[in-house]
Amino acid sequence: MNPDTPNIGFDAKRAVANGTGLGSYSRTLINDLARYPLTLRLYAPDEGRDDLRTQIQDRDNVNFAYPHSSLLVPRSSFLLPPSSFLEKSLWRSHGIVADLVADGIQLYHGLSGELPIGIRKSGIPSVVTIHDLIFLRHPEYYHWLDTKIYAWKFRQTIREATHIIAISECTRRDILHYAPELDPARVSVIYQSCAPKFTPHSSLLTPHSTLHTPHSSLLTPPSSLKYILSVGTIEERKNILLAVKALETSLLPDDLHVVIIGRHTPYTDVVARYAHDHGLEERVHILHGISDAELPAYYAAAEAFVYPSRYEGFGIPIIEAISCGLPVVACTGSCLEEAGGPDTLYVSPDDPQAMAAAIAQVLKGAPGRDHRILRSREYIRRFQGNDVAGQVYRLYLRLLNKE
Repeated sequence: MNPDTPNIGFDAKRAVANGTGLGSYSRTLINDLARYPLTLRLYAPDEGRDDLRTQIQDRDNVNFAYPHSSLLVPRSSFLLPPSSFLEKSLWRSHGIVADLVADGIQLYHGLSGELPIGIRKSGIPSVVTIHDLIFLRHPEYYHWLDTKIYAWKFRQTIREATHIIAISECTRRDILHYAPELDPARVSVIYQSCAPKFTPHSSLLTPHSTLHTPHSSLLTPPSSLKYILSVGTIEERKNILLAVKALETSLLPDDLHVVIIGRHTPYTDVVARYAHDHGLEERVHILHGISDAELPAYYAAAEAFVYPSRYEGFGIPIIEAISCGLPVVACTGSCLEEAGGPDTLYVSPDDPQAMAAAIAQVLKGAPGRDHRILRSREYIRRFQGNDVAGQVYRLYLRLLNKE
């Protein structure tokens, strides 16, 4: 290791375990930062998923680190088998600090809103990226116990952090609202970047994905199916039922479909049941288990993208959609205007007629569609890869007194 090259540690749990969201943020930022004169050491409780871990580019200055043999909880403990979930959690929240000190880490970055207890006391400066505080802003979408745990972690993390990155102005406002004692100078907005695989020319690498609908059908993009797309966990907060209801209006063509890609939750069944009860089951397709490699092709083959979420920290799927050449319809009420810019259309999250009218304005052949796409792509240049990494890199140097 070059002694003049900063040795940066990262919380890489989500990078190796989460397919989208926090995982995508972690992998994209790590790959972009690896181009800078830094040594990156990625700390994860285990190897995670091969398909995700291998998306992190193999570079000489990037290496993984897993729990050392001496963990907080002795391996001889009969209460905890080796590699148990609790043991890994304790290492990540406490025991990792000793490993960071032993490895000569000069700065640690928590990529998913958490920092280990005791890192400030260790003398290692730390950065944490906070993506959202939805559990505080909208606790109704969470189990009450989860909101208590997340709130405790938030309070603990801001006490430990040397500096906080918010991924949007909306998230920064929430952080300062729920932690008014924080010096605003300790909280910077650095937007999330979009992975370079999302382009208007994306192609499907494994063309055999099944769309699960009430009567199951098949879609292999690119396809003749005329559809609007939504991507994200299929949960109540994401509000995809609004787009399904828009199909019932007279404002949209009868051959328009909705393709929904995301993880199943109980709300998924609500959406499927509504489609069945209202005669829309042949036009509403719910897809689970789409690989990271396949996803760009579903964007590229769609007519438009819809993101009717009631609240987000940022909304990276909007950036992905625009990068793939799609016009976007989203909802008001959180930070989605920051992600989509002035040429995305925004409607109330409770107005199916307005959603339908907005979708009609962005379908192929609609006046101004191409101009809207062009302007949106110009807008999102501010979120593209290396500029985001460059801001993070300069923050590291400032905290290490190297700039």
